[in-house]
Amino acid sequence: GAWRMAHGAAPWLFLTLVCLPLAAKAQMKIPLETVKSWADAFGGELYSIVTKYSGSLLLQKKYKDVEPTLKIKEVDGLELVKKFSEQMESMLRRKVEAVERLVEAAEDADLNHEYNSSLEFDYYNSVLINEKDENDNYVELGDEFILEPNEHFNNLLVNTTYSDIQLPTNVYNKDPDILNGVYMSEALNPIFVDNFERDPTLTWQYFGSSTGFFRLYPGIKWLPDENGVISFDCRNRGWYIQAATSPKDIVIIVDVSGSMKGLRMTIAKHTIITILDTLGENDFVNIIAYNDYVHFIEPCFKGILVQADRDNREHFKQLVDELQAKGMGTVNKALTESFKILREFRDAGQGGLCNQAIMLITDGAVEDYEAVFEKYNWPDRKVRVFTYLIGREVTFAPNVKWIACNNKGYYTQISTLADVQENVMEYLHVLSRPMVINHDHDIIWTEAYMDSALFASQAQSLLLMTTVAMPVFSKKNETRSHGILLGVVGSDVPLRELLKLAPRYKLGVHGYAFLNTNNGYILSHPDLRPLYKEGKKLKPKPNYNSVDLSEVEWEDEDEILRTAMINGETGYLSMDVKVPVDKGKRVLFLTNDYFFTDISGTPFSLGVVLSRGHGEYILLGNTSVEEGLHDLLQPDLSLANEWIYCITDIDPDHRKLSQLEAVIRFLTGEEPDLECDEELVQEVLFDAVVTAPMEAYWTTLALNMSMETESGVEMAFLGTRAGLMRNALYVGSEKLSNRKFLTRKDKESIFTMDHFPLWYRRAAEHPPGSFIYSIVSEDNSGNLSLNVTGSSASRQIVSAEVEEHLEILLFTVYSSFWCLQTGKFFGAVDGSVMTQLLNMGMFKRVTMYDYQAMCKAPHHHHSGARPLLSPIYAFLAAVKWGFWEAQTDRGETHKHKKHDTLQPCDTEYPVFVYEPAIKETNGLIECGECQKMFVAQQIASSNLLLLVTDATCDCSIFPPVLMSAKEVKYILLRCERMRSQKLRRRPDSCHAFHPEVLRGERGTQRGTPHRGCSHTGHVHPPRACGPCGPEAQP
Repeated sequence: GAWRMAHGAAPWLFLTLVCLPLAAKAQMKIPLETVKSWADAFGGELYSIVTKYSGSLLLQKKYKDVEPTLKIKEVDGLELVKKFSEQMESMLRRKVEAVERLVEAAEDADLNHEYNSSLEFDYYNSVLINEKDENDNYVELGDEFILEPNEHFNNLLVNTTYSDIQLPTNVYNKDPDILNGVYMSEALNPIFVDNFERDPTLTWQYFGSSTGFFRLYPGIKWLPDENGVISFDCRNRGWYIQAATSPKDIVIIVDVSGSMKGLRMTIAKHTIITILDTLGENDFVNIIAYNDYVHFIEPCFKGILVQADRDNREHFKQLVDELQAKGMGTVNKALTESFKILREFRDAGQGGLCNQAIMLITDGAVEDYEAVFEKYNWPDRKVRVFTYLIGREVTFAPNVKWIACNNKGYYTQISTLADVQENVMEYLHVLSRPMVINHDHDIIWTEAYMDSALFASQAQSLLLMTTVAMPVFSKKNETRSHGILLGVVGSDVPLRELLKLAPRYKLGVHGYAFLNTNNGYILSHPDLRPLYKEGKKLKPKPNYNSVDLSEVEWEDEDEILRTAMINGETGYLSMDVKVPVDKGKRVLFLTNDYFFTDISGTPFSLGVVLSRGHGEYILLGNTSVEEGLHDLLQPDLSLANEWIYCITDIDPDHRKLSQLEAVIRFLTGEEPDLECDEELVQEVLFDAVVTAPMEAYWTTLALNMSMETESGVEMAFLGTRAGLMRNALYVGSEKLSNRKFLTRKDKESIFTMDHFPLWYRRAAEHPPGSFIYSIVSEDNSGNLSLNVTGSSASRQIVSAEVEEHLEILLFTVYSSFWCLQTGKFFGAVDGSVMTQLLNMGMFKRVTMYDYQAMCKAPHHHHSGARPLLSPIYAFLAAVKWGFWEAQTDRGETHKHKKHDTLQPCDTEYPVFVYEPAIKETNGLIECGECQKMFVAQQIASSNLLLLVTDATCDCSIFPPVLMSAKEVKYILLRCERMRSQKLRRRPDSCHAFHPEVLRGERGTQRGTPHRGCSHTGHVHPPRACGPCGPEAQP
């Protein structure tokens, strides 16, 4: 009968399926020799076309010609990772020095400032600046403040000569404490500017005051939310809390008896959530609810403390939201349970091993609880007890006060939702006092958090930032023993700036660098996907900054790599890994060498991964600048614009230059100030010279092309390890079937900071001289094109694993061959043949895992959306929150209905891999009423398979073979997984107690009230207890 050929896409190769028209008679036998001759003829013709239009033979010859002059250098991975680490340490040290200068300036300014309760002072309020009244006069605190777009700050409107002040809506902007603090901190302005001049890679610098104002440099215009509210409060940001306190173990006890119904329960829940927001990944927590009996709100966490990472905090928040008030309240058992947990953890050397506290949230306490404290906490009082009396009722206030005052705590009454924030913050002042009295300026580095301003412009793995922060203390002698924390100074460090110090070209085709924290969480990794798509919007995943190293490098089953890196060791490890590419549809089998070391002075570790073969060698060519410069100027040449050939982002005059323009100016001496990577520039010069003849070759072909006989070839291009690309169009650009290809809109097809192009990575794993065929479409438009990538390098160079890859884009080589199944996974089209090929070993199923997937949540769960942690980007979210099309997580590709909430989950999915040793096979499939014959034949020098099958036999009794992901449910192991405490490295410093604090607290227990103990001010600091009266008996 009549035969039609169709290209069908598979995840590992392309199947060319020959379909019989349904009207044709059943073909009982397909002649094997005929199929082989078809495969040979088809393969031969394809090979001659792609060889001709790619120019691969010419390029091979050019490399062969220069081979005698080449040097091959082996990469020393340990030396490389140590060098990168030293450079990163040096860069981060400069950030620390900037922060130290700010701390010194702030403390000196406070020392020389005398508090003036009637001070009047106009300052730049970031919400009011440039605002005018109806008479066209600037409003109070809103004078003219010049703002200009600045590329270094993501083109936001900023003022780089001055800082301005942000205040939350609930803080009065002319409060005497605020005015005195703002006036005193004016001294930071010249330091901000000087820091930025000394280190132009600095981004935001800021001072968060304990009174609630936030001084930010460069100054910006701050916009309220849609309700006109400024909710951002610097004091509940991770960087502020970490700098102000040491690690803490906290048990929150909440009264859920019947008397707590209504508004009281709402306030109590908000209080718990506010306390949770003051915790970070170095802290440990649990929550106990009590009425007639005691219950852990997460039964899996019974009797333990869990790390207060983002995952666990959000999980607790969902459970808190579901609490209901009923029954009677008996606090004794809850207190007993809490003391036991804290003691067990302390004795076992678990948890934070520093501060321990119980937070009691209740509307009253009537029992005799003194015996509990006598048994578990006195006389040492190792556990502080903070009490929060909910509601306006004061009957039980003396009892609740007594509990705090006799356990080194702090008592506060919360009668409205608006009181929650300020009152919860008081406990941080108490915990900070030992550190403040000692004047211990600990440097802290935060967990990663999202820079929402970069949402629209960067690869997902490069969105994250860390903050370096230090506390600021009062140095006045008369208040030294009070331990007054003035605030915290900080500066943001985008992680992409760190990764620039580990350039892609030094790591080879599949190599990469990654960073993790002392808790084992990823700071930066090319496989980190912090965003997910809900509808059309991209959102941060709830657990985006608590993705563990073991969830990304999941083949490290014994966690040898993770353990060594957390312990700050320097070393080496080798692993066979399966690397998913092309959105998980394909897999590369690699042997990776992991080199790792710590970054001194930080809680971070750096890992560098080199793949065996490609990552082990660097090719050094010898080219003169004159010769190379001539070839660099050819119009078909471009360089990877995300790579750093020359530093162009510091000097404003250089920012407008592309990387290619910068390299040319550097080589011609036009810009003597340009700093360039001379090793990389030398590689570019060499590649430019060797590949230069390709331009003339492609141009000649394009001029001589006959549209009738050879239509369909659209483009030829090549890429080199130095990020250099050349390309030639064989058709007008308007006729390209995929216009995004090789542009920034298609990140997978170009060299980025994160990865080499997909076509380059796939070709690198195939023998030289062979071609990789893949089908690509633009936005699922149905415009399909065939990509052909060839690995073209002489054997001598390949033996050193140096590959120069070319690719040629072909479209409809034979237009009559295309049919509706093009681009689909073959198992979905014909499950019967795919099943048989799997059984015969021509393909094997490989199970892959995704520990960063998002799955549909059960409907009773609440959204896990989380507030941004950044001190500045919460505001930016309102100003510039862009979305872009990102890689869809496996299992997220289906359309979600509005009520579908997604939550983090683990999934497994199959990838199907061809076994190249089996070059041909055939078989008969029993399909019930008929037999289906098929013949499969490998096409030489390609990743194609010719498959001929009898299309008249209905074999639908075989289900399709699909690649869809399924969620891994840990029903039996759920609690075990949730309770498991992974290895972590504690922060080096701990400030739990100080003798001077102790003296003050003992005074409290004797019944002497502290002046001003219930509010925060510079005159009367918060003491270790609320205003305790004579009822506070020892």
